[in-house]
Amino acid sequence: MAVDPIARTAIRAVFTETGTRPEVVTRAVTLMGGRASFALVGASAGLMDDVVDLANRLERLWSRFLPDSDVSRLNVAEGAPVAVDPLTVRLIAAMLDGARLTGGDYDATLLPDVLAAGYRASALDAGRVTVLPASAVSPGNLSGLTIEHGDPHLERTVTLPLGTTIDPGGVGKGLAADLLCAFALEAGAWGALAEIGGDIVVAGHAPDSVAWRLGVENPFAPAEHSAVVRLASGALVTSSQRKRRFLVAVPRPTDSAAPPTRHHLVDPRTHASAATRVQTVSVIAATGARAEVLTKPGFLRPPAEFLAWLPTVGAAGLIIDDTGLVSTSTNWEQYA
Repeated sequence: MAVDPIARTAIRAVFTETGTRPEVVTRAVTLMGGRASFALVGASAGLMDDVVDLANRLERLWSRFLPDSDVSRLNVAEGAPVAVDPLTVRLIAAMLDGARLTGGDYDATLLPDVLAAGYRASALDAGRVTVLPASAVSPGNLSGLTIEHGDPHLERTVTLPLGTTIDPGGVGKGLAADLLCAFALEAGAWGALAEIGGDIVVAGHAPDSVAWRLGVENPFAPAEHSAVVRLASGALVTSSQRKRRFLVAVPRPTDSAAPPTRHHLVDPRTHASAATRVQTVSVIAATGARAEVLTKPGFLRPPAEFLAWLPTVGAAGLIIDDTGLVSTSTNWEQYA
């Protein structure tokens, strides 16, 4: 339930006049193939329960590892219409926006390639495996989908073209973090942070009433930070090719060399794991969904070109290569 804006302002005035700060409630959970953490400023444990409930609902709707999710039902429909939750329509809209924004570097229809790279089973439960129909092709034709218009609060009917499948992947995590923060603020929280598998979204007042301090993970020393940024609101998303790696199905080498591996970041032009020295890409943008899709060109374009492009689309970025070299866009220092 939304809180009356007048009541919310009155509550904040009390903290201002007394020089005190509201309580911060935190929670860590397992979500969307990994760990997630939430922090609410000026909110109750009951509201945190509601945030976690919504997070679990989003996973049930969007997971490709659950056969009864909206995404799984769309992927096996083979061109037939499927009734889905309005939140799933939001997810599809984010996928379409990402493809347009990146000129196709981000493509949500490459799930057959992701499975071919080895990412077929859930990282948390090997018994949950993605199964696609024989008609599935890569790339698909997401622009050819149709959505039945109607009440935005009721189920909508979505039809994917025959052969087209979708993978929520990172954009699902980024959008989920966006939705969870918006929900918390609407329900009365002073501020909110949602972190889902490396996708961080912040909104409203930070615990210090100034800005949220967010760390960028060092891919070579995960317990350390490569950088620390301050955001009043928005998102910091980091994508890595060092995670979600899979053995290539070839005979094991006879020497001591490690078996070759692939990663889950697929190049839509080659249909294989992106070949790049870039290890991680971090992007700051207005929303988690937008920041998530903007990380993908960082693995596909020359680093200097990518970092010069980001400010033109309202974002900032940091990349780390296989030598540990850190490079940033010209506007990254605005957040230091």
